[in-house]
Amino acid sequence: QVQLVESGGGLVQAGGSLRLSCAASGRTFSRYIMSWFRQAPGKEREFVAAISWAGDSTYYADSVKGRFTISRDNAKNTVYLQMNSLQPEDTAVYYCAAAYGLMGYSAYATAYDYWGQGTQVTVSS
Repeated sequence: QVQLVESGGGLVQAGGSLRLSCAASGRTFSRYIMSWFRQAPGKEREFVAAISWAGDSTYYADSVKGRFTISRDNAKNTVYLQMNSLQPEDTAVYYCAAAYGLMGYSAYATAYDYWGQGTQVTVSS
């Protein structure tokens, strides 16, 4: 069992930055693929970024590539999402998710076993 708790969301002006954190419980955190998804009002949940269990491979949605960076610290059971050059279209609730035994990564929410409660990110223009 893994419990995920996100933090770091908030209100920021366009062009600004935020760093999200996702703290995980459980002794096997390092064996999980970790990802960030987001969901804007009236839209489906969408993939943002993923990182391999060792942290040596990362994957990004085209919409955030070059602006967002995902990283993890397995010693702290934490995954991060550094978000730079934020735009109003980045406004959403951001969720971290964990998948065990996944090869590579998946952009599909159904592939993930555990989810956090979400943290709101609002970007004003």
